[in-house]
Amino acid sequence: MADLPTHTIVFEILTRLPAKDVGHSKSVCKQWYALLSTQDFVKIHCSRSVVSSNQRVLLIDDLTCSVRPIISNNNDYGPSSTVTFPFHHQNNDVSILSHLNGLLCVCLNHTYELLLWNPTTTAFKRLSTPDSHGFYINNLDAIGLYVDADDDYKVLHIKRRSGVLGVYVYSREVHSWRNIPFITRQEYLSPHFNWSAGTFCGGTLYFTVCECWIVGTNVVICFDVNSEQFKEISFPPVPSNGMVQGVLVNVKNVLHMFASTGMFEMTIDLWTLQGDYWIKVLSCPPIPPISLSLWCDITHYVTNGNWFVMTKLGKLFTIEMDMKPFECFYPVSWFRGFKGAVFVQTIVSPSI
Repeated sequence: MADLPTHTIVFEILTRLPAKDVGHSKSVCKQWYALLSTQDFVKIHCSRSVVSSNQRVLLIDDLTCSVRPIISNNNDYGPSSTVTFPFHHQNNDVSILSHLNGLLCVCLNHTYELLLWNPTTTAFKRLSTPDSHGFYINNLDAIGLYVDADDDYKVLHIKRRSGVLGVYVYSREVHSWRNIPFITRQEYLSPHFNWSAGTFCGGTLYFTVCECWIVGTNVVICFDVNSEQFKEISFPPVPSNGMVQGVLVNVKNVLHMFASTGMFEMTIDLWTLQGDYWIKVLSCPPIPPISLSLWCDITHYVTNGNWFVMTKLGKLFTIEMDMKPFECFYPVSWFRGFKGAVFVQTIVSPSI
């Protein structure tokens, strides 16, 4: 280190600071402000921030929004801090659709507007335009947030309307939307199919597409974010008697799926994608019977070798696994009756 220039040493130190401390450091001097505002700094700082110890849980209820640290040794949340929305909203109005590297893609339910929002820096960007782009309708549309090879953060919007079916990409770099072709079976754009939110993994956005809860077609649609081509791969070979639900998760840049099947008793298997084929990792014992309303709200996350199956009323089932690669949380959309997400604190900006 003694032979390194002072500028390099400062750069290395600052890229390891917590995101909020980076914000405070910008006021030290003009040179630091310029350094901490460069895209190179933001990219390197982000890569060093995406670790399990830097993850936070953001919870939204009717009146408040709070952020809590995760205490991994007892699988609980730490003390909360209140977050003030930097944009106008109404009660129970903000829905989290996708997130990546500290950015959340959210929808304001009363206006249908899409926004990119960094809860750590409070910066946000409206994605809606006068020509009707950037408006989201629940149960009809699907959203995926990703970053391409040029480090441009983008939003893929699967948009389904009466008489209007299309796919659009928003670019943070140029702040505009454009239409791209959907090259796979057009019936998947029909409202008869339910699309999940996109899961970004290894340069591809993955969506589960299910025709209905009980019996029907279940597939995974893959979107290559650099070639902007779609393709279809099969669902894991799970039993089709009863309801089928697939929840995708990126674990250290390898795609996994929690596949839930059953009716009065559920079986949950964990699968990993190798090439275009699914390999079963493990199965858990059947979960005791629970009501349909709770079943539909089950989500999953894993940390430090423990696998949790959650409902909106609380933790339902825990499995201990001796699998070190799973030292991370899955960003679910419901936590104990709250809307929310697990995210990492970064200084990534929603706009340039």
